Amino acid sequence: MSMSRWVSTSMPYLAPRERGQGDAWSAEAAAMGRRGSQRIVHAGEVPSPAEVAALLATPDGEPVVVRRRLILLDDEPNELTNTYYPAAIARGTQLAGTAKIRGGAVTLLAELGHVGALVREDVTVGLPDEEEQEVLRIAATDPVLRLTRLTLDREERPIQVDRMVMPAQRQQLRYEIRIG
Repeated sequence: MSMSRWVSTSMPYLAPRERGQGDAWSAEAAAMGRRGSQRIVHAGEVPSPAEVAALLATPDGEPVVVRRRLILLDDEPNELTNTYYPAAIARGTQLAGTAKIRGGAVTLLAELGHVGALVREDVTVGLPDEEEQEVLRIAATDPVLRLTRLTLDREERPIQVDRMVMPAQRQQLRYEIRIG
């Protein structure tokens, strides 16, 4: 198992892909000579967790669509990601199913008329719960990074919440911010 540190940037995941392009994760990993893939563990409607409801500005427990994915790097667990969408946006779309989405979910959202214009990310560090230990193949004492990303449209309406869990010793987060 390769334990080299992965440098993660958010930018490739925020804009729709060009027609014919694959998903951003596979492309980013391939550019580094690695193999990026993902396994969709679950997709469908669930009651919104409190933190997600607050970010989406909906009542706690209101149905939302979730896509739960295990992100793999060279076939090893690299990240556990839950992406939540307001049901009004995602119900009855490919976002609610387990099939791979051509060009990725952000591309599909744009095709549905929902384009991100503002992103807020919060990163915290903690210890993994039992499920995270098992899925990410880490010990109870191995810290994890928890990244929560909120994507808002031009009217500052929330369209997507990502909650990512990554083994801290395998990750480096990089932020590039253009001013002016």
